[in-house]
Order: sequence, then structure tokens, then C-alpha cells
Amino acid sequence: MKPAFSICVYCGSRVGAEPRFATAAADVGRWIGRHGGQLVYGGGNNGLMGVMADAALDAGARVVGVIPHSMVEREWAKRDCTELHIVENMHQRKSLMAEHADAFLALPGGIGTFEEFFEAWTWKQLGFHRKPVGLFDLGGYYQPLLQFLQQSVHSGFMSEWQMDLLTIDAELEPLLHKLVETARTSPRGVDTSEI
Repeated sequence: MKPAFSICVYCGSRVGAEPRFATAAADVGRWIGRHGGQLVYGGGNNGLMGVMADAALDAGARVVGVIPHSMVEREWAKRDCTELHIVENMHQRKSLMAEHADAFLALPGGIGTFEEFFEAWTWKQLGFHRKPVGLFDLGGYYQPLLQFLQQSVHSGFMSEWQMDLLTIDAELEPLLHKLVETARTSPRGVDTSEI
């Protein structure tokens, strides 16, 4: 059966210093499952990634993992995903994740999460896709980043319309609802697999 929607989620391969990070990741997985959706993520078994994927599977969601071969060799892959795609490199990973997604969401994470989030946002501003891009600002985690981005606007390197391409919320369920509803009404845009 085709899922009602498909959300690509970027998040940490560590659990973070506070229990609320893992709680939020599990909440995302359960929400996707309860609403008949599909989780697309980086295919890892560690950190918030593994917590979220386990919760999604337990809640009945389809889980599509995409992971480079080198990470599989290090035994980082979550082998019980509904679909596990093993690719050659990070470029293929991100492209395939984007291809399978109706929307993108960044949870708290580190450098890999930031890079994936910024790429999805950049692709949107360039018109490579028209899918919603969300940022979950759990407990103000992303406030310093958002302040820096506003500094980029004030300094003339970005415009407010670029900031307006993001859906940002500190509350998880309203954010997920917004992303799914926006995805249902947005054209999919250019196929990112051709980038």
C-alpha cells in the first residue's frame, strides 16, 4: 500500500546530551507511523537516527534508509529497514533520499545534519524542487543558527524570501502537519536525481 506521504528526516548519529533529543526523534517516528506515512532517512542504526527509525517501524511506518557502502562496512546500517538502499557515496545518498521524499525535516544534529539541511534548502531556492523544508527548533536548539542567518540577511548575503522558504517551529506536531499539508498542495519540481 502506498504511504500517505513521505518525509525525509535529517538528524544526529548521536543521541545528544539531553534525553529530550531522543524523545523527540522517537515522537517523529511514531507520528509518521500513526499517520500512514513513510520515513526516509540516512539508514543509520546509531543515535537519533536509530531511535527514530525504530519508533517508526514499531508504529507501522515504511522506513526507507539510504546509506553509503563505506558506512555499511563499519556496521552502521539499520538492516531491518523496509527498504535499505546501499549507494557508493554521499552525493548518491542525498539525491536518492530527496527523490523518495515529499518534504524535508531537520531535527537536532551535528555537521552531517546541517549539511543535508542546507543542501535541501539550497536546492529549493534554486528551483530544483518545491518541497517544503522544515526545521524543528527543539528547546531553542537552532536559535543561534537562525540568528546567524538573520545576520547574513542584514549583511546583504541573503534575502528574507530565502528565509521564508523554511518552515520553522518549536512544536513538533504542528510542524509535521504543516509539512505534510504543504507537500500535498505543492508541485514536486525538478527531479533532484538529475542534479
